[in-house]
Amino acid sequence: MRGIRGATQIERDDARLMQEAVVELMEELLRANSLKPEDLISVIFTVTSDLTSDFPAASARAMGLGEVPLLCSTEIPVPNSLPRTIRTLVHCETSRTQKQIAHIYLRGTSVLRKDLAQ
Repeated sequence: MRGIRGATQIERDDARLMQEAVVELMEELLRANSLKPEDLISVIFTVTSDLTSDFPAASARAMGLGEVPLLCSTEIPVPNSLPRTIRTLVHCETSRTQKQIAHIYLRGTSVLRKDLAQ
């Protein structure tokens, strides 16, 4: 079992933009780690407090992850933190080692994990 992190950012609080960003993030995370939905154990999403238009889990369910336990929460409101950000922690079954896991940071969120920069 492994944990995979990811994040993305949207331009404004809009349910359609959130859905597009969550689907993009989850598809890339699955692709980059050679995962199928049945490999997922659970997924936790957090959003910054400026995102209230929808639940990221709703977008994940709509893309076919409805059988995976999904949870949403609000991120800690740290001053000067990156706004309009959606983060995820995916728990999955995989034979990959920790070093082989691809953590996915899209749409300007790579600044959150400079240690993972290629």
